[in-house]
Amino acid sequence: MPPTPSTAAGRAGRRRRGGLVDGGCREQTTQQRENARAEEPSAIHSQVSEVNGPSTNTRWALVGCGWVARDFVAPALRASGRTRLAAACDPDPEALATVAPEGSSTAHFAELGALLAETDVDAVYVATPNHTHSALVREAAEAGARGILCEKPMARTPAEAEAMLAACEEAGATYATAFDQRFHPAHRRLREMIAEGALGTVTQVRIHYACWTPPEWTPDPDHPHDNWRADPQRAGGGAFLDLAPHGLDLTQMLLGEKVAEATAFLQHRRVHDYDVDDAATLAGRTASGALLSLDVAYNCPDAYPRRRLEVIGTEARAFAQNTMGQDAGGTLTLTRPDGSEQRVAFDREREPFAGQIEAFTQALQAGEPFGFPPERDLHTMRLLAAAPSNATVS
Repeated sequence: MPPTPSTAAGRAGRRRRGGLVDGGCREQTTQQRENARAEEPSAIHSQVSEVNGPSTNTRWALVGCGWVARDFVAPALRASGRTRLAAACDPDPEALATVAPEGSSTAHFAELGALLAETDVDAVYVATPNHTHSALVREAAEAGARGILCEKPMARTPAEAEAMLAACEEAGATYATAFDQRFHPAHRRLREMIAEGALGTVTQVRIHYACWTPPEWTPDPDHPHDNWRADPQRAGGGAFLDLAPHGLDLTQMLLGEKVAEATAFLQHRRVHDYDVDDAATLAGRTASGALLSLDVAYNCPDAYPRRRLEVIGTEARAFAQNTMGQDAGGTLTLTRPDGSEQRVAFDREREPFAGQIEAFTQALQAGEPFGFPPERDLHTMRLLAAAPSNATVS
């Protein structure tokens, strides 16, 4: 995931070498983020459930203890009135200790098999590199987990994603891909306005979602690690597979319809010398005919404006700046045809990861489908696989 202007509490601890969440770039150094947080006193970095939790909370296992898991997922699981972080799993003891320290109520394991055999959990959050997603999701489903949230992208290929969904369907497990930006309060508010007709007929969606990820990238300079995102075998792709899923999913979430077709051009070794793409441009069209322009990159300097979302309609243009990240920051502005502008308020206390955990857990407890069917996530995977070949001319 590209970076955010501020971040959740709990920055101490080391990053795991191989188990970073499959999301994208880390934003800033710890000191830079703390400075930004001090400049934004309204930002709240944890969210307590708005409803009274049940007498028995849903027991979660967290698989993979990289920085997103530690800084966002684990705090959300501990803050909710519906959930309990019962166990955590990571082969790196230092990473594991940041989520499940000795003496805590969270059981800790080096591998998922032992965790599932020795603990009783209801749901599993998979926050590991892309090449492990399919096997871990299938293992959790076959072991009886009732719910599974897996970081995006679902997997490296549609075939891997299909195997995941088949295993979950056979086991009766509820699966969802962890697209936290579905739950950013600005995006939720924008979706409401679009549904209410505030923008009129939507004609275009434009997204720029980028960061700086050189071959030696690390989320923590004090503890360098092997950058698996630059390895095609483990990542399955580069900036395109890492960042474009967010843009495709967000477009579909905002407009309430599928992106029906897409073509993409990938950029290789223009800046970074590694075996995955470091930038891409995708052009798409929704089922109703709205156009999508999506630019993603690993070669965009962090000081540039690089997290922008624009939805253009006949009655208004919505522009969101710095909302595409891990916390509830950023701004949302409407511009009318007469040139007048309106700053749109949204609930900055509703952190995306906390909202995602809350919604998924609530669906599990109620025995209801999650609001985002996995078939749409599989559709996104198929778009990602097909789009680059559509741009190739023999």
